[in-house]
Amino acid sequence: MRQHDTLFIGGEWVAPAGTGTIEVISPHTEEVVGRVPDGTAEDMERAVAAARQAFDHGPWPRMTFAERAEVIGRLAEIYAARQGEMAALITEEMGSPITFSNLAQAPQPLGMLQYYADYGKTFAQEEQRPGLFGPTTVRREPVGVVAAIVPWNVPQFVAMTKIAPALLAGCAIVLKPAPETPLDAYLLAEMVIEAGIPAGVLNIVPAGREAGEHLVSHPGVDKVAFTGSTAAGRRIAAICGEQLKRVSLELGGKSAAIILDDADLPGSMGMLAIASLMNNGQACVAQTRILASRSRYDEVVDAVANMVTSQPVGDPADPGTGIGPLVAKRQQDRVEGYIKAGMDEGAKVVVGGMDRPMDHGWYVAPTVFAGVTNDMRIAREEIFGPVLAVIPYEDEADAIRIANDSDYGLAGTVWTADTDHGMEVARQVRAGTYGVNCFMLESNAPFGGYKASGVGRELGPEGLSSYLEYKSIARLG
Repeated sequence: MRQHDTLFIGGEWVAPAGTGTIEVISPHTEEVVGRVPDGTAEDMERAVAAARQAFDHGPWPRMTFAERAEVIGRLAEIYAARQGEMAALITEEMGSPITFSNLAQAPQPLGMLQYYADYGKTFAQEEQRPGLFGPTTVRREPVGVVAAIVPWNVPQFVAMTKIAPALLAGCAIVLKPAPETPLDAYLLAEMVIEAGIPAGVLNIVPAGREAGEHLVSHPGVDKVAFTGSTAAGRRIAAICGEQLKRVSLELGGKSAAIILDDADLPGSMGMLAIASLMNNGQACVAQTRILASRSRYDEVVDAVANMVTSQPVGDPADPGTGIGPLVAKRQQDRVEGYIKAGMDEGAKVVVGGMDRPMDHGWYVAPTVFAGVTNDMRIAREEIFGPVLAVIPYEDEADAIRIANDSDYGLAGTVWTADTDHGMEVARQVRAGTYGVNCFMLESNAPFGGYKASGVGRELGPEGLSSYLEYKSIARLG
């Protein structure tokens, strides 16, 4: 039982304003494994005030990029020493299989810290440009106080897509972890203290929706960085639009994996399992629409079904587990509701269905649907669970059309023996992140979506740019 009675504000552990608590429940055992304060609007006020003090009067935004990069590098070293602890903690609080936690939940946030620590060593705050009337100085300055609001599925990954570039830019941050997964943020706070990041530069307040909206609308916040549902993203965008506040949004997805006729099915299934079922299917980039030509449709359905059934379902702490539980009872109900909807719409359950694989915990049966058309709910709406829909296409042009026939445009893949041709397909799909015979995210490349999948980009130089203001200074003489 991990008990936290304080919030991390102004570089200190402080008592919350209210008496409410958030219970963290194991998705596997359904037992309480942690308890933290439930942050209130008053707590958000204190956190924003601390961030404003750090930004308006503290040393952090006045340091050079290289100086901040050195501190971020120190944080990365501390993170590296504790990444195993971080991975295990995330598995405990949200049910991510420990193999995935050790592969992505902790190492990828560490990679972001290392990337921005290296990138900042030579990043120039000012650039001189010749002009028609004289030289112009282009200056890069931090945007200010950032509200970072993150979901529960990959809590450290998403938090670090915001924290790492914001720190390098010189911003101060208020992080609101999701109520389901606040424990990892407390471990991060311990690392921040050890790294010597100045007081108030990073503040952490776990809270629900009401306090989160108070943070978003706070006049002391200069930018909001949000990852979550498209519905919540629209609400946040509306608030930021009214206030002309900077905002970046990484939202939902319904990604399509196009399997071309020349694809090596047995060789592809291992990587496709990661791409489509990662984190128990609770990933915005998951490849949940599997597009197969009619000539190989039955063969692809069988391969996908075998791939899914080969993933052991069970205790997420067991290294042999491929698919663990969903994060909460409501998520279990939601995913089972989609399975029922697919059946009601006439899709065929090939494996899985409504029978739960475990008699405890928030598990659902990993499910593959065949006979799916792209107008069905299971093909159009983000399910956020281990449910795959195999959709037939007539030819390559039809496959690209189906991939693009979505409200979302976050990610996608193509599977082919001809990688050069795969690149041609990738260029025609309107998605922000794409893979040829794989799916992966690199810290040095931008991540984000088209259409309802969001606004703006994270990671890479583009991710840093969203935390900077650009000032042009012209001069004569």
